[in-house]
Amino acid sequence: MDIRHLKYFIEVCQYNSFTRAADHLYVTQPTISKMIKNLEVELGVELFDRSKKQLELTDAGRIILEQAHTIDKAFDNLQTELDDLLGLQKGHIRIGLPPIMDADKFIRLLGDFHQLYPQITFQLIENGTKKIEEDIYNDELDVGITVLPTMEEEFHYFSFMKEELRVVIPEFHPLASRKQIKLEELKEQRFILFNKDFALNDQISEACRNAGFIPRVVAESSQWDFIGKMIATNLGICILPYSVSQLLKENVKTVKVVKPTIEWDLAVIWRKNHYLSYATREWLEFTQERLTLGNISE
Repeated sequence: MDIRHLKYFIEVCQYNSFTRAADHLYVTQPTISKMIKNLEVELGVELFDRSKKQLELTDAGRIILEQAHTIDKAFDNLQTELDDLLGLQKGHIRIGLPPIMDADKFIRLLGDFHQLYPQITFQLIENGTKKIEEDIYNDELDVGITVLPTMEEEFHYFSFMKEELRVVIPEFHPLASRKQIKLEELKEQRFILFNKDFALNDQISEACRNAGFIPRVVAESSQWDFIGKMIATNLGICILPYSVSQLLKENVKTVKVVKPTIEWDLAVIWRKNHYLSYATREWLEFTQERLTLGNISE
């Protein structure tokens, strides 16, 4: 048995098809079928129940698939660590980003890093804080940008932006001329919130409860620009980070929220007690040097 047997087996399970797995691996279907058959002979068990119309793993197949993933990951880590040991400045970094942030300056920072390390590539995945934390914990992301607080027992982090949240309302709303609004004054308003994957959702809901009311939610979204359009059509109001509120192109007004003032704190997080590739370590060092609390370097 070699690692290819296991990789082919994993691909067949992922696509639930010998033909589709062969296409993805750029080999012929008979080649991958022979590989799987050889694996079954060597292990002395059948991996698939071939009496069904669709591929279905046997009990032995399910056990072997779980171990195959572990072995495949260990093999990839071995190659990564050898590359690091040899000082090869290449790699791939998976970064989770919240779609609620102003990403322009962050993308420029990635461009600057790429100038120094052109062999390092990136995968950017947009999600809310909760999903980003989950994916880092499950090794589906290397690092992520989230809203603090985070689970300090699980993640290292450094903060780089702290700012107030503002209430965003339609241009002709009765409160549009105000310079500041007490949070309790919004108790009769219709709220537009981010979906449940976003820590900001919990932060706003908790602040409202502390002010004596539960927000009346009329819509949820994962996109700040779409929320801006809903506000402009008088569907409801939203509480957004100041920097994001300034990106809205619609005819809306932003007003300071007081008693209490609501803030958010953005941070870069990564897993504790977990192997970090050369590329990820270099990116973290570069990023921490370039980011300052409250601002991203131009």
